[in-house]
Amino acid sequence: MSFVRCLECPKCHATYQATEVHNLCQCGSPLLVRYDLERLGQAVNKEDLRGRRADLWRYWEFLPLELEENIVSLGEGFTPIFTANNLGRELGFKHLYIKDEGLNPTGTFKARGAAVGVSKAQELGIKAIAMPTAGNAGGAWSSYGAKAGMEMTIAMPVDAPDLAKKECVVSGARTYLVKGLISDAGKIIAQGVKKYGWFDASTLKEPYRIEGKKTMGLEIAEQFDWQLPDAVLYPTGGGVGIIGIWKALQELQAIGWIKGTLPKMISVQAEGCSPIVRAFQAGKKESEFFQGAQTIAGGIRVPKALGDFLVLESIYASGGTAVSVSDEEIKAAVQQVARTEGMFICPEGAAAIAGAQKLLNSGFLKPEERVVVLNTGSGLKYPELVELDLPVLEKEAEI
Repeated sequence: MSFVRCLECPKCHATYQATEVHNLCQCGSPLLVRYDLERLGQAVNKEDLRGRRADLWRYWEFLPLELEENIVSLGEGFTPIFTANNLGRELGFKHLYIKDEGLNPTGTFKARGAAVGVSKAQELGIKAIAMPTAGNAGGAWSSYGAKAGMEMTIAMPVDAPDLAKKECVVSGARTYLVKGLISDAGKIIAQGVKKYGWFDASTLKEPYRIEGKKTMGLEIAEQFDWQLPDAVLYPTGGGVGIIGIWKALQELQAIGWIKGTLPKMISVQAEGCSPIVRAFQAGKKESEFFQGAQTIAGGIRVPKALGDFLVLESIYASGGTAVSVSDEEIKAAVQQVARTEGMFICPEGAAAIAGAQKLLNSGFLKPEERVVVLNTGSGLKYPELVELDLPVLEKEAEI
């Protein structure tokens, strides 16, 4: 049974049928899936989750599919939250946690959006999907698209990680490299969508990727036994993760599963591409295109996010903030987390760790607060982050 009521525009509040194929609202805004939360709350309770499958589909009632037979899954979601005591001691936190999205299929949180997005596309009868990507989303959607038997077309910057390119190619996606940023790749994909009739799965240009990402928020609530942390830090590029987590918490609050103050939502960006941070510091509701975007954290190198207003809305509404960190701080955080916790995290996750340290030093975060940092991917996808200069020994040498 589906509890989906409609698709709704958060700007002009126009509504659309969820049983039809839609991209953006007629006003140009992303569309959000709205549920009959009263009916959902009456039909399911927290105890029903016990013994369910240990992936994101355990939250079936909160997801947009009509029929379970349309699920396309590789085992995504329900990633662990680790208590980072060693790192916390070094930084000055008493209760620091890392939710490790690197343990998803395809190695990043992008598997969540791909699983739900491709599943719903299959349910709607879509056969061909196209999208621009900074790398990891392309790899994830190519993998899930292959499992669903869909035709995939991917465009990404020429300097995207090699492993992400290989993921797309090995999964059979038609893959193109673009001399430019993800925004440039998006323009090329838009032309192809118009010419060939592909379904455009660009970030927030379809309503269902966010529903997959939303499950991070559902998991955080369940894994904290419905007693929410004080702050959630999220590395922000397109912003779907932070929008999704906030949407999940609002839905849980509406059905009475969580009570009290919601966590401060904190957006972390790189100094070389920080449109959300600039907009927040200026008190604006939307960001401006960030010229000359450049950072080693490719996943957050997004000069202008379509859903920027939703990211900023979640920050303002939760009493959160936005902070930027340097590439040097990102590199240092990768090393520090690996040295203290044995976790090789991605540069985007490292940005969030560096952001947490910066906000603790500034006094925005307090040492006793419970702070959750999202590591959005495995460092194993970024081997270039670690430079090697190792001694080579003779066979019989002594160390």
